[in-house]
Amino acid sequence: MNNLKANLQNIRARVAKACEKAGRDPAEVMVLAASKMHTPARIRELHALGQRSFGENYIQEALAKQAQLGALDIEWHFIGPLQSNKTREAAEHFAWVQSVDRAKIARRLAEQRPPELPPLELCIQVNIDREPQKAGVLPEQAGELARFVQDLPNIRLRGLMAIPRMGSEEYDPSDSYRRVRELFLQIRDAGIPMDTLSMGMSADLEQAILQGSTLVRIGTDLLGPRPDDDSAE
Repeated sequence: MNNLKANLQNIRARVAKACEKAGRDPAEVMVLAASKMHTPARIRELHALGQRSFGENYIQEALAKQAQLGALDIEWHFIGPLQSNKTREAAEHFAWVQSVDRAKIARRLAEQRPPELPPLELCIQVNIDREPQKAGVLPEQAGELARFVQDLPNIRLRGLMAIPRMGSEEYDPSDSYRRVRELFLQIRDAGIPMDTLSMGMSADLEQAILQGSTLVRIGTDLLGPRPDDDSAE
């Protein structure tokens, strides 16, 4: 799993095959490299192969990498839980924040986005399976938060992000992804423009794409096991 070129080709092939099955254009699906705990050198190598979008979970780790990779045309996404005391760094140094789950965070990001930068792209994180250990707004509260976010300055609401229950012999994550898509359509039909469904990871990107994902977050199957973790994502 450490041949980055082969990994990237494999992920692109899986996305293309899933899109063919779903009757979709592979160009509709962005591959985001989830680079938490991976080195700047590893990111640089994958970037040289054509990968442009990278997602980070921790602000301080991401800022250190950005300082070393500032010359590269990387689109940085923040995909981890965001504390209110870290919103300024997120607003100043990322193109996307995918983990907004309350109005306070969204308001701070809007206030702290530098005016000389393009609007900050935001996704609302939904706790679709109501897991107490996970971040995210509850499904029934997502519409209200979306209405609040869309009226804020300096940001652009793009859609929803979700991390459902892990798939197993007893549970198919497709049902979770179906419910995220239904919520997305419900909010959009209420007059709130959105175009992004961020859902699907290494193990289940096919199920997510079949349910309408437009952005898959791939860590292990793209960058290999994290340096501190020999287990699969």
